[in-house]
Amino acid sequence: MLWLLRHAEARDGNRDDERPLTDRGMRHAEAAGLTLWRLSVHLDACFSSPKRRAMQTAELACRPLGVPVTASPALAGEPFDVRDVTAGLDDVLLVGHDPSFSMTLHDLTGAQARMRKGGLAAVQKGELLVLMRPHELEAIAGAEQAGAPAFGGDETAAEEPA
Repeated sequence: MLWLLRHAEARDGNRDDERPLTDRGMRHAEAAGLTLWRLSVHLDACFSSPKRRAMQTAELACRPLGVPVTASPALAGEPFDVRDVTAGLDDVLLVGHDPSFSMTLHDLTGAQARMRKGGLAAVQKGELLVLMRPHELEAIAGAEQAGAPAFGGDETAAEEPA
Protein backbone atom coordinates (compact mmCIF):
# COMPACT_ATOMS: atom_id res chain seq x y z
CA MET A 1 0.00 0.00 0.00
CA LEU A 2 1.23 3.47 -0.85
CA TRP A 3 0.40 6.19 1.66
CA LEU A 4 0.75 9.88 0.74
CA LEU A 5 0.85 12.50 3.48
CA ARG A 6 1.04 16.13 2.49
CA HIS A 7 3.12 18.19 4.90
CA ALA A 8 1.09 19.88 7.61
CA GLU A 9 0.59 23.62 8.06
CA ALA A 10 3.83 25.59 8.26
CA ARG A 11 4.79 29.10 9.28
CA ASP A 12 5.33 31.71 6.61
CA GLY A 13 8.90 32.70 5.94
CA ASN A 14 11.42 33.84 3.39
CA ARG A 15 13.47 30.62 3.29
CA ASP A 16 10.98 28.08 1.96
CA ASP A 17 13.16 25.07 2.80
CA GLU A 18 13.42 26.08 6.47
CA ARG A 19 9.77 26.82 7.34
CA PRO A 20 8.77 24.91 10.52
CA LEU A 21 5.34 23.54 11.34
CA THR A 22 2.87 25.65 13.27
CA ASP A 23 1.38 24.27 16.49
CA ARG A 24 -1.68 23.31 14.48
CA GLY A 25 0.54 21.62 11.90
CA MET A 26 2.25 19.59 14.64
CA ARG A 27 -1.16 18.45 15.94
CA HIS A 28 -2.21 17.42 12.44
CA ALA A 29 1.01 15.46 11.84
CA GLU A 30 0.64 13.69 15.18
CA ALA A 31 -2.99 12.86 14.35
CA ALA A 32 -1.90 11.30 11.05
CA GLY A 33 0.54 9.06 12.89
CA LEU A 34 -1.96 8.06 15.56
CA THR A 35 -4.53 7.31 12.88
CA LEU A 36 -2.09 5.04 11.07
CA TRP A 37 -1.29 3.36 14.41
CA ARG A 38 -4.99 2.93 15.26
CA LEU A 39 -5.56 1.38 11.83
CA SER A 40 -2.68 -1.06 12.53
CA VAL A 41 -0.79 0.13 9.47
CA HIS A 42 2.60 -1.49 8.95
CA LEU A 43 5.16 0.48 6.95
CA ASP A 44 8.31 -0.84 5.33
CA ALA A 45 9.66 2.71 5.01
CA CYS A 46 8.91 6.41 5.12
CA PHE A 47 10.45 8.83 2.62
CA SER A 48 10.08 12.58 3.00
CA SER A 49 10.92 15.75 1.19
CA PRO A 50 14.04 17.19 2.83
CA LYS A 51 12.24 20.50 3.46
CA ARG A 52 11.89 21.17 7.19
CA ARG A 53 8.07 21.21 7.29
CA ALA A 54 7.86 17.87 5.49
CA MET A 55 10.55 16.23 7.64
CA GLN A 56 8.81 17.44 10.81
CA THR A 57 5.49 16.08 9.52
CA ALA A 58 7.09 12.73 8.69
CA GLU A 59 8.90 12.43 12.02
CA LEU A 60 5.76 13.22 14.04
CA ALA A 61 3.62 10.86 11.94
CA CYS A 62 6.12 8.00 12.10
CA ARG A 63 6.85 8.25 15.82
CA PRO A 64 3.90 6.03 16.92
CA LEU A 65 4.82 3.50 14.23
CA GLY A 66 8.50 3.31 15.14
CA VAL A 67 9.48 3.87 11.51
CA PRO A 68 12.58 5.91 10.67
CA VAL A 69 12.28 8.74 8.15
CA THR A 70 14.58 8.98 5.15
CA ALA A 71 14.96 12.26 3.27
CA SER A 72 14.38 11.95 -0.47
CA PRO A 73 15.17 14.96 -2.69
CA ALA A 74 12.77 13.53 -5.30
CA LEU A 75 9.88 14.55 -3.01
CA ALA A 76 10.94 18.21 -2.66
CA GLY A 77 7.99 19.49 -4.70
CA GLU A 78 8.57 18.66 -8.33
CA PRO A 79 6.80 15.79 -10.14
CA PHE A 80 8.34 12.43 -9.24
CA ASP A 81 8.10 8.78 -10.24
CA VAL A 82 6.62 6.74 -7.39
CA ARG A 83 8.34 3.58 -8.65
CA ASP A 84 11.75 5.21 -8.38
CA VAL A 85 11.14 6.34 -4.79
CA THR A 86 9.51 3.11 -3.55
CA ALA A 87 11.49 0.54 -5.57
CA GLY A 88 11.32 -2.91 -3.99
CA LEU A 89 9.08 -1.88 -1.06
CA ASP A 90 5.43 -2.73 -0.51
CA ASP A 91 4.04 -0.52 2.26
CA VAL A 92 5.47 2.98 2.08
CA LEU A 93 4.58 6.43 3.42
CA LEU A 94 5.66 9.39 1.29
CA VAL A 95 5.58 12.88 2.80
CA GLY A 96 5.77 15.87 0.51
CA HIS A 97 4.12 18.81 -1.19
CA ASP A 98 1.42 19.94 -3.54
CA PRO A 99 0.82 20.19 -6.40
CA SER A 100 3.05 17.15 -6.97
CA PHE A 101 1.11 14.95 -4.51
CA SER A 102 -2.30 15.76 -6.02
CA MET A 103 -0.86 15.14 -9.50
CA THR A 104 0.65 11.83 -8.34
CA LEU A 105 -2.68 10.79 -6.82
CA HIS A 106 -4.37 11.54 -10.14
CA ASP A 107 -1.70 9.72 -12.16
CA LEU A 108 -2.02 6.62 -9.98
CA THR A 109 -5.82 6.50 -9.64
CA GLY A 110 -7.46 8.94 -12.04
CA ALA A 111 -9.00 10.71 -9.04
CA GLN A 112 -9.55 14.46 -9.24
CA ALA A 113 -8.69 15.18 -5.61
CA ARG A 114 -6.71 17.88 -3.90
CA MET A 115 -4.42 16.86 -1.07
CA ARG A 116 -4.97 19.23 1.85
CA LYS A 117 -2.10 20.25 4.12
CA GLY A 118 -1.85 17.41 6.62
CA GLY A 119 -4.12 15.22 4.46
CA LEU A 120 -3.55 11.50 4.00
CA ALA A 121 -4.29 9.21 1.06
CA ALA A 122 -3.82 5.49 0.48
CA VAL A 123 -3.49 3.86 -2.92
CA GLN A 124 -3.31 0.19 -3.76
CA LYS A 125 -3.07 -1.23 -7.29
CA GLY A 126 -4.38 1.98 -8.85
CA GLU A 127 -7.35 2.33 -6.50
CA LEU A 128 -7.79 5.24 -4.11
CA LEU A 129 -8.74 3.52 -0.84
CA VAL A 130 -8.42 6.39 1.63
CA LEU A 131 -8.51 10.17 1.40
CA MET A 132 -8.75 12.01 4.71
CA ARG A 133 -8.45 15.64 5.75
CA PRO A 134 -6.75 16.67 8.99
CA HIS A 135 -9.98 17.05 10.96
CA GLU A 136 -10.96 13.49 10.01
CA LEU A 137 -7.54 12.24 11.09
CA GLU A 138 -7.93 14.04 14.42
CA ALA A 139 -11.33 12.39 14.96
CA ILE A 140 -9.89 8.93 14.31
CA ALA A 141 -6.74 9.58 16.33
CA GLY A 142 -8.83 10.60 19.33
CA ALA A 143 -5.67 11.59 21.17
CA GLU A 144 -7.66 12.70 24.21
CA GLN A 145 -9.48 9.37 24.58
CA ALA A 146 -8.37 6.78 27.08
CA GLY A 147 -6.01 4.24 25.63
CA ALA A 148 -4.28 6.56 23.21
CA PRO A 149 -0.52 6.18 23.48
CA ALA A 150 1.58 9.08 24.68
CA PHE A 151 4.64 9.63 22.53
CA GLY A 152 7.42 12.00 23.35
CA GLY A 153 11.12 12.29 23.74
CA ASP A 154 12.98 9.24 22.52
CA GLU A 155 10.13 6.73 22.80
CA THR A 156 9.61 4.31 19.97
CA ALA A 157 6.50 2.54 18.74
CA ALA A 158 3.85 1.61 21.25
CA GLU A 159 2.58 -1.92 21.54
CA GLU A 160 0.24 -3.12 18.83
CA PRO A 161 -3.35 -1.87 19.25
CA ALA A 162 -5.66 -4.37 20.90
